[in-house]
Amino acid sequence: MMSDDVVWTGLTITFMLVPSVLTQLTLTFVHRDLGRDRPFVLFMHLLQMGPIIRCIEALVVYCQAGKKEEPYVTISRKVKLKHGRGLGPAFECEIGHSERKLAVHRNAFKRTAVIQAFLGSSPQLTLQLYATIQEKYVLPTRLALMIISMISIVYGALVCSVLAIQIKYDDYKVRMKPTAYLCMILWRGLEIATRITTLVLFSTTLTVWVVLVGLTNLFIFFFQPWVEFWARKASLPENIEKNFSKLGTTVVLCMVTFLYACINIFCWSAVQLDLADHDLVEKQPRWRSLAVYYTLRFMENVTLIVLWYHFKSDFYEYVCTPLLVVQLIVCYSLAVLFMLIFHQFCHPCRRLFHYNVEDCLRCACCWKKKQSQPPEDHAHGPHAPPDLTNHLIDRETDVVDEIMEAA
Repeated sequence: MMSDDVVWTGLTITFMLVPSVLTQLTLTFVHRDLGRDRPFVLFMHLLQMGPIIRCIEALVVYCQAGKKEEPYVTISRKVKLKHGRGLGPAFECEIGHSERKLAVHRNAFKRTAVIQAFLGSSPQLTLQLYATIQEKYVLPTRLALMIISMISIVYGALVCSVLAIQIKYDDYKVRMKPTAYLCMILWRGLEIATRITTLVLFSTTLTVWVVLVGLTNLFIFFFQPWVEFWARKASLPENIEKNFSKLGTTVVLCMVTFLYACINIFCWSAVQLDLADHDLVEKQPRWRSLAVYYTLRFMENVTLIVLWYHFKSDFYEYVCTPLLVVQLIVCYSLAVLFMLIFHQFCHPCRRLFHYNVEDCLRCACCWKKKQSQPPEDHAHGPHAPPDLTNHLIDRETDVVDEIMEAA
C-alpha cells in the first residue's frame, strides 16, 4: 500500500471487489450454471477465478468448432432478410452445439467487459486522478494504470453501444465500418475524459458536494426504469432464468438497473431499459431521451466547472484555469458533435431510422422560424406543416438489399 489512509484503502478495495463479484455472478448467470452440476466451476467463481476457467472453456470450444461458419447460417439469414420472416426454431436446431456455446461465451465476455469498465475502471481512474492532483506529481506506474483504465472504459462504452445496436436491430446482420468505430472512439473518449476530469476537479474543491452529485445521479438513473415500470403497471418478465423465483428475478433486475445507473453517471448508456420486456431493452430508439440526457449533462458539467473555478484555492495558481474551463467545455461539445456525426453518417442501421439527426434539426429550425413569423391570413388557407416522412420511402426500398450485400 502506498498510503495508510483508511478511506483511500477502503475505496480501492471496494472498487476492486464489487466489479469482481458482479463479474462472477454475471458469468454464472449467462452460462446458467445454477441448475447444473458443476461444482468445480462454481468453486472457481468463489475464488474470483471464474474468468480464467471461462477463457479456457472458450478456447477449447473454439478449437473444436473450427473457424468456418456453417453455410446454413448465412443462407437462412439472407432468406430472412429477403422475405422478412423470423428464423424460427429450425434455424436454432441447425446451428451446431459448439457455435451456440461460442455465442454464449462471447455474450458473457462482452457483458463482463462493461461491468469491469464502469464498476471498476471508472471509479479507479477517478480515484487515481484525484490522488495525482492532490500529490502534485505523477508516478509512472500510476500513469500506466490510468491509461489502462481509460482504455478499459472506452472499450466498455464501445461494447455497450454495439450491444445496444445489435439488440435493437437483432433481425439484421449488423456490421460496423472502421469509420464508425473511429467516430465512436472519439465520441466516447472525449465524453468520458471530460466527465471524469470535471468530477475530479469539482471534488478537489467541494469534496462533500461531489458525493451528493454522484448519489443524486445514481438514484435518478436507478429508479427511472422502475418508475416507468410502475407507471405502466406492468408485470415482471418471465423466463429470465427458469430456476429463479420472483425474488430472484427482482434481484437480477436490480443489478441490471444498478449497472445501468453507473454507466449513465459517466456516459450515455445507449439503451433505455424496459423491465417488462424479456430482453430488458426498448427496441425503438428514443431521440428525445438522447437529447434530454446530453442537454442536462452538458448543463451539469458546465455548472460543476464554474463552481470549481469560483471556489478553487491557490492550489491551482500555476495552472491557467480559464483555459482549462474552456477546454473542458469544448471537449464535451466535440463529443456531442461526434455523436451526431455517428448517428447521421456512420450508424450501420441509419436507413431504418424514422427520423435522423438532420430531420430533428430541420424540424427544430422550422419550428423556430414559424414562431418568429407573423400569423398567416387564414383566407389563404392554413400553412401545411413540414413533411418529415416523405424521404422514408426511398430509404426503406433499398435497406434490405443493402444489408444483404453487407452480409
